[in-house]
Amino acid sequence: MNNLTLALDAMGGDFGPLVTVPASLQALHHFPALKITLFGDQYAIKKHIPQDFKYLNRLEIIHCSQIVTMNDRPLTAVRNRRDSSMRKAIDMVQRGDAGACVSAGNTGVLMAMSKLILKTLPGIDRPALITTLPTLANKPVYMLDLGANVSCDSDTLLQFAVMGSVVAQTVEKKRRPKIALLNVGEEAIKGNDVVKQTAELLKQESSLNYVGFIEGHQIFQGNVDVIVCDGFVGNISLKTTEGIANLIIEQLNIASRSSYFMRLLAFICKPLLKKVFCMVKPDQYNGASLLGLRGIVIKSHGNADQQAFFTAIKQAVIEVEQQVPNRIQASLESILLEKIC
Repeated sequence: MNNLTLALDAMGGDFGPLVTVPASLQALHHFPALKITLFGDQYAIKKHIPQDFKYLNRLEIIHCSQIVTMNDRPLTAVRNRRDSSMRKAIDMVQRGDAGACVSAGNTGVLMAMSKLILKTLPGIDRPALITTLPTLANKPVYMLDLGANVSCDSDTLLQFAVMGSVVAQTVEKKRRPKIALLNVGEEAIKGNDVVKQTAELLKQESSLNYVGFIEGHQIFQGNVDVIVCDGFVGNISLKTTEGIANLIIEQLNIASRSSYFMRLLAFICKPLLKKVFCMVKPDQYNGASLLGLRGIVIKSHGNADQQAFFTAIKQAVIEVEQQVPNRIQASLESILLEKIC
């Protein structure tokens, strides 16, 4: 049995203990072998724990005097937030006392602290944020990077492809996950030099099932299992999708206040479009994994509600059970061995 103790940053995100604590209690109900350590203001945390909660023996609270805010700069926070709930949660993973850390706090600080404390796996230059997106094929697609690295070279993108493939293999049980590069066109002549060079590297890697370029409008079709891009492109793609969904709902709200015909049309279309909106809303697939570290770190959306934060905890449990970092390292070593031979 793997270490099913999770270290949770209870103070991170827009709502802090109001969301993180109830989600933790929900997780303890759901996973009988799970233990959770909550880091943060013990008084704020205890307000949200019923005195008669039946799984108190699997819950620990460690008081922290500091909090990482959304305005903290990564380097400043690394130096000056040593007693923060985020730092203490990562420290627990580094010591081997917890299998994973979950935080809804400042993404830049979380990445900087995680990389400094946990270090990257051999053969990995930079960690990458990965999450699942819904598709028309009713199966998830993994996309990385989603904002941890705004600029990447071809070797780094190759590492992202390896990591994404391993996650799809272990979590989705895909034997040969289809990997695609996000590009401005499907033709070989399209794209910048980095994307073209990455495509050549992926073609040469027999252990990976590279299928070519994919365009933005194909992200949600479900024809591939892993989509690789740098963090600049990935983050904009994700935020644009959410923005379009919000635009459609807001336009329907405006239409519902105009003419009778528009109100009728809005009444008919609104349920369907709300369903689409909920499908692409980030809370529905919350829990981006910071891959490439010598430990598991899960980043929750800052505005996650209880159910969304529970989903992030569930993602952490899956990765601990599947020993994702060890599998990534084994895959990288296999590729290196093939090159040597």
